[in-house]
Amino acid sequence: MSRAAATPAPPGPGWVLPNVLRQRARELGERPFLSFAIDERSLTYADADRLTDSLAAGLATLGVGRSTPVLLMLDNRAEFVLCWLAAAKLGAIQVPVNVEYRGTFLEHVASTARAPVIVVEERLLDVLEASLPRLPELRTVVVAGASTPPPRPGPRRLAVEELLVEEAPPRVEVGPADIGAIHFTSGTTGRSKGALVPHAHGHLLSERNRELLDIDADSVYLTQLPLFHINAQMTVHSALLAGARARVEERFSASRWLEQVWASGATHSSMLGVMLEFVLGQPPTERDRDHGLRSVWTVPFPPELVEAFSARFGIERMVTSFGNTETGMLARRVYEGRRDSAAGHVSAEYYDVAVVDPATDEPLPRGAVGEIVVRPKLPWIVAQGYFGDPERSVETMRNLWYHTGDAGRFDEDDRLHFVDRLVDRIRRRGENVASADVESILAGHPAVAECAVVAVRADEAGGEDEIKACLVVREPASFDAAAFWSWCDERLPYFAVPRYLELLPELPKTPTAKVLKQELRAAGVTAATLDRGPVGRGRTRPSSAR
Repeated sequence: MSRAAATPAPPGPGWVLPNVLRQRARELGERPFLSFAIDERSLTYADADRLTDSLAAGLATLGVGRSTPVLLMLDNRAEFVLCWLAAAKLGAIQVPVNVEYRGTFLEHVASTARAPVIVVEERLLDVLEASLPRLPELRTVVVAGASTPPPRPGPRRLAVEELLVEEAPPRVEVGPADIGAIHFTSGTTGRSKGALVPHAHGHLLSERNRELLDIDADSVYLTQLPLFHINAQMTVHSALLAGARARVEERFSASRWLEQVWASGATHSSMLGVMLEFVLGQPPTERDRDHGLRSVWTVPFPPELVEAFSARFGIERMVTSFGNTETGMLARRVYEGRRDSAAGHVSAEYYDVAVVDPATDEPLPRGAVGEIVVRPKLPWIVAQGYFGDPERSVETMRNLWYHTGDAGRFDEDDRLHFVDRLVDRIRRRGENVASADVESILAGHPAVAECAVVAVRADEAGGEDEIKACLVVREPASFDAAAFWSWCDERLPYFAVPRYLELLPELPKTPTAKVLKQELRAAGVTAATLDRGPVGRGRTRPSSAR
């Protein structure tokens, strides 16, 4: 139900990431661009351009060129951004990898992307080594945070510093249609999938974010989110477009949030709804308003949290949006005091957005809840399908609309409201989790005959879930829940380990043997449910790093 609007000019060279970096370096030179909490490293615009040229030349010696996927399994350090931008200069494709991935999760991403090169944290080398026998296409391991790694059988190993080649990189003409990233994202069904994100998509997302937050050349844009997520990358890209500064913290800490805002001089920040709640849970101080933070983006957007956060910390501009990795920012909103969670009006100059019946794709009237679908009005501003997965690409784009898998509605003012996830997507600890990814691991436990994983609403008001695993086990009398959770800890990212377990004699199914997950979700936490508590790999609320 998008409103009529004039369509802008199509993407051009100014929508290409390496072109913008070169232009900013020429214009701004020694102006500060990036600073990182890890190693307290800072880079000017000229530094970023020079170092990414050098890294691009080094990556080229490894065979990286146009359309080559490069895995980045790194913490929030300078090397992540530099390798990302260097790959872009070669027309290569960055493939961010969650640093909590291990085993099957890591192998799924790496084998799907078919990347010949990975840049990885030194502390994660043992995790990678365990998976190398199942990654035959990986030829080179580049290590960050270490000196030259010792030689081992298998792929070549070298340090990032060894890629700093003092010569010009190959000159590659990169266009707005070229794929700049493969972002793996959980879907409504099945394993996580790699969205093919063109340069034009990344540019428009970041430019619209810059406008929404009102970022200018004097801004300091703070992120405490991981760089392997598109949101934190948007922070860097938005700052680049504005000629501003970006500050990248190592991780989110509720207890240190205000201290980091003070120390960085932040004027703008992106947060998640649950982060607002964690920060509000900290004891008030006399300096709560003694900072320069002017605007904060958050999703989800619970009005009670937004109002409390704005009032306590004196934030002038609270904003939100609706979209996802595949589509970018479809709708935007600056909070104006209306106590609802609307995402705002659709940007009709860029997108057609409709709410349809999930079964028939027929449009629904204003106020009715259905699936949110979208199609672009400009080329290359949405993801171009899923890498190595044509069937799911076609299914997601059926009837020439991208199906988000999200339920929503339009209100009487044509504002878009996100209502819920349609089926099997889970949001936990700030991460999207595909239930099929977790189920594939749990099914490998020798005690498990069948399993189904569903979301259970978390206690927090920030729109988070907990994970419940419904298990049919071979010998219920001897099942050891504590041992099972420990087994999960060794094989799953901490945020994907189920908090709840429930043993069932059988899973509810349709006549065609499809698991009736809606029944399992509706049951929620029962008297028979085992609760580990809100912990993950020995940490309470790990994303808050208290």
